[in-house]
Amino acid sequence: MTDSDTTPETDGGIDAGTGTESGSDGDPGDNATPVPIADPELSTDARERVATILEDGRLADGPEVRAFEEEFAAYCGADAAVATSNGTTALHAALEALGLENGEAVITSPFSFVASANAIRLAGGTPIFADIDPETYTLDPADVRRILEKRDDVVGLLPVHLYGLPADMPALCALADEHDLFVVEDACQAHGAKVDGHRVGTCGDAACFSFYPTKNMTTGEGGMVVTNRDDVADRAASFVNHGRNVSGTGSYDHVTLGHNFRMTSIAAAIGRVQLERLSQFNRTRRDNAAFYNEELADLPLETPTEPADRRHVYHQYTVRTDDRDALAATLEERDIGTGIYYETPIHRQPAYETVSTAAARLPASERAADEVLSLPVHQELSVGDRRTVVEAVRDHFTSQ
Repeated sequence: MTDSDTTPETDGGIDAGTGTESGSDGDPGDNATPVPIADPELSTDARERVATILEDGRLADGPEVRAFEEEFAAYCGADAAVATSNGTTALHAALEALGLENGEAVITSPFSFVASANAIRLAGGTPIFADIDPETYTLDPADVRRILEKRDDVVGLLPVHLYGLPADMPALCALADEHDLFVVEDACQAHGAKVDGHRVGTCGDAACFSFYPTKNMTTGEGGMVVTNRDDVADRAASFVNHGRNVSGTGSYDHVTLGHNFRMTSIAAAIGRVQLERLSQFNRTRRDNAAFYNEELADLPLETPTEPADRRHVYHQYTVRTDDRDALAATLEERDIGTGIYYETPIHRQPAYETVSTAAARLPASERAADEVLSLPVHQELSVGDRRTVVEAVRDHFTSQ
């Protein structure tokens, strides 16, 4: 049995699509059930662990959360992790922990869910948008360098690992070292993705993850800051817990201003089980993506790129075509969920009209917004589902 959530995402921009159930393993012509863009699944183990937490009665922050933090940090190869209520609060907490001050500029991507830029503003900073690499959809180091040569108020970089593919972290970290900048990885869509054989999360000063239901692993709602810096871990842990003293000298000893961004024990219980299954989830997503790559190779659309030094975990399988809207309509007619991530770049959002780079022209991001379409790639897809998607896409182009 699967659990699905068809409400729009509030933490990473993913709409669960038009379908509510996945199809059968039978012949695709007999598959009468919709194929959703996402289909979150909770195992019996997760349900049993939640039941144990409910019986124990310690539902808020506690030992279960500490255990999840330790396990997730170990998975990423990081020294420490701080659990939060969602991916957005993880980003906010990381920036606060790094000491971002009012008005300081942070370069980030305009082609992302709005939370990545919102977190900079919520922490008092100013997002500066650099354009993306049109093949990877991630921050273009050459455009970042162009901005750094013109501005002297930039203090950090916030690259986004989009769709499950890491940004070009070696190049971006080299720029950060050259200009003495901090780096926060927005890894909210990239659980288990790799750069040069190492999992994302340790490329910069901190990295942030989201556990929204449609992510590669979920806690229902939740987030995580991971870091190799003790000072960042301590400040983030204090910030998400009302600014409490993390030394344990007193539960009401508030040493700085903070929020209640804590994760619940229930969420952590789900996350610990999901983390055990994450590697298999990612293998299945990669298998599904490989099937699409082979079956769609001869069609007039671009399939995802995976540079040799990076490992994609396919939070989304995103194609691009100048016939995007018609293709989406064809798939909708056949009960196949799709998503457009993201139809409006952040610098074109109404909430960003007053931001200094809102008027910038970022052609690669703007073109991508007009052409990208995500197809179902999640681990709950059956063989029949995959065939149904491929046949629908092929039928659309061969009928023209």
